[in-house]
Amino acid sequence: MLYSIVGEDVPNSLSARQAARPAHLARLNELNETGRLILAGPNPAIDSDNPGDAGFTGSVVIAEFSSLEEAQAWAKADPYMDAGVYKNVTVKPFKQVFPN
Repeated sequence: MLYSIVGEDVPNSLSARQAARPAHLARLNELNETGRLILAGPNPAIDSDNPGDAGFTGSVVIAEFSSLEEAQAWAKADPYMDAGVYKNVTVKPFKQVFPN
């Protein structure tokens, strides 16, 4: 089943986010290589693809996992969690309607 993983950043997370980004992307690449990643990306803090020093307010991942518990465990092990980037992460089942 698909799950949405929404991480909400702490204020002023940009430097911690940049430091943990390579490890964060490596985990997303693993999901992508196994065909389980639907989409992933950050939420810019301003209306721009490149927010510069404004940074980001969070991230969204939609991916396939065998259970809610597996998705939650994957989210909990994210390098952004260890680096203190996220103050909160919400994991929910997701039903894709479009595109199909």
